[in-house]
Amino acid sequence: MAEIDVRNPSGQAVGKVAVPSLLVDGDVNTTLMHQIVVAHLANRRQGTAATKTRAMVAGSGRKLFRQKGTGRARAGDLRSPTRVHGGTAHGPHPRSYRQRTPKKMRRLALLSALRDKFRSDAVVVIDAVPVAGQPRTREVAALLKTLDIDGRKTLLVLPDVDPIVYLSARNIPRLNVTTSALLHAYEVITHQVLVLLPASVSSLEARLGGNADADASDAEAS
Repeated sequence: MAEIDVRNPSGQAVGKVAVPSLLVDGDVNTTLMHQIVVAHLANRRQGTAATKTRAMVAGSGRKLFRQKGTGRARAGDLRSPTRVHGGTAHGPHPRSYRQRTPKKMRRLALLSALRDKFRSDAVVVIDAVPVAGQPRTREVAALLKTLDIDGRKTLLVLPDVDPIVYLSARNIPRLNVTTSALLHAYEVITHQVLVLLPASVSSLEARLGGNADADASDAEAS
């Protein structure tokens, strides 16, 4: 079990928090992480792109001119895909791009992403967010500057929903807020730094706890 410094709003180390070996040790399955990212982006697609075929566009179905004797290439009606304002051949139609990602795959991908962040020293633990009962964007921005992570894409992971913290952080560029219950691999991968609270670490351990090695074996077998 590793330990990481806990910092206060002034940036000083005020203690340490034990990071469970589940979040540090073990394999980082980059192939699975890539698969989860591709599936996540595919599931965000609306799939509403549509074009009209020659059967859908407006226009007469009358043959434009006789088949032979004009010296021109034979032609059908105005709705032919080869003509301006005609239908579209092989165009997109509404469809679902959804990819199924079993719960076990999502869990292992999140574990791999968290392990990579902890091993890369891209995780900062703070004792509290400096807001006192009302939104204070200035205080949160100052905290990021003190921790020397301002300007980097940062994800603040809270143990529970906190509207005050959310309102304080929503106008800060490159800073996003989520909870440990809603955290997923795509968020971890696409952010440069994770900012956690000690309670967030405990929540992640409770959420992801279990026999990760057995899960990994089952996933590879499937």
